[in-house]
Amino acid sequence: MCALFGWLDYKHIVPYKVLKKLTQALANAAEERGTDAAGISYIKDGRVTIYKRPKPAHKIRFNAPDGTKAIMGHTRLTTQGNQKFNQNNHPFPGHADRDFAFAHNGVLYNDEALRKEKHLPITHIETDSYVAVQLIEQKKKLDFDSMKNMAETVQGNFTFTALDEENSLYIIKGSNPMCLLHFEVLGLYVYASTESIMKNALKKVGMQNFPYTKIETVHGDIIRIDSSGIITRSEFEGKEDFRYTSFMRYYDDWEDNYYTHHEQLLLEMCNCYGVDEDDVMLLLDYGYDASEIEDMLIDYNLIHDTVKVIKNEGYDDFLMEV
Repeated sequence: MCALFGWLDYKHIVPYKVLKKLTQALANAAEERGTDAAGISYIKDGRVTIYKRPKPAHKIRFNAPDGTKAIMGHTRLTTQGNQKFNQNNHPFPGHADRDFAFAHNGVLYNDEALRKEKHLPITHIETDSYVAVQLIEQKKKLDFDSMKNMAETVQGNFTFTALDEENSLYIIKGSNPMCLLHFEVLGLYVYASTESIMKNALKKVGMQNFPYTKIETVHGDIIRIDSSGIITRSEFEGKEDFRYTSFMRYYDDWEDNYYTHHEQLLLEMCNCYGVDEDDVMLLLDYGYDASEIEDMLIDYNLIHDTVKVIKNEGYDDFLMEV
């Protein structure tokens, strides 16, 4: 559970102080999905610049220079790759026919297999997300085709963003959330992983009452917003994650789609937090909703103690009888 956030300013009428405050407000609000590290990328003098630190966003001051046209940001909850080694944190640098920065919300399961299968270069970056950068670099182009190939090759849950040296912003929308707003009067796009992050940030800046249009994004979308604010789209074939497919086969005798999409994602990613799928299913069946369990994943001891209490009440025996 991480968060993506950022903006693209194509009319250049929003004051620098407001954009600077917006960056910090988005980053701080995005802490609700990750406090282990935070970072942003932007273009300075035609070059991709990345600033990231292994700290929660509110302890970092993000000071992109006046004249910055776009910000791509990330807050991290560590699943793979120690955040204390800053190279493991997002955004990551990428090099193809143009330089770019890259960020990921989610978990990829087949990164090690892909590095062997695709003969990807050895890297000191341990984070699973970085394999997506390497897949794009292998195609030697940053375009819809290389992004489609990458999104259809990785396995897991994800939404990706990329910012190239020409200030074009890309959103590759997988199963993880994305909220994208267009403030046409201001000439400004703003995005965040969730609506709650967006609302909190806009309220902090005083932009909550400005008119905007919500840009719909669905699983399989690849969206490019160029420096002039023009949107072009492509798509990739969204496929069921292999862990989810196996899980649903096991429950063939149960009612179809017994678990909601959000609950299915929890079952897919819980192992990355050291939590068993059986414990998550127990909590779901006991009445906890997906959002509550998602918050609990951050604290293994909380889930462990809650499951222990439930089992001591005999609820586990009850389920076995049913």
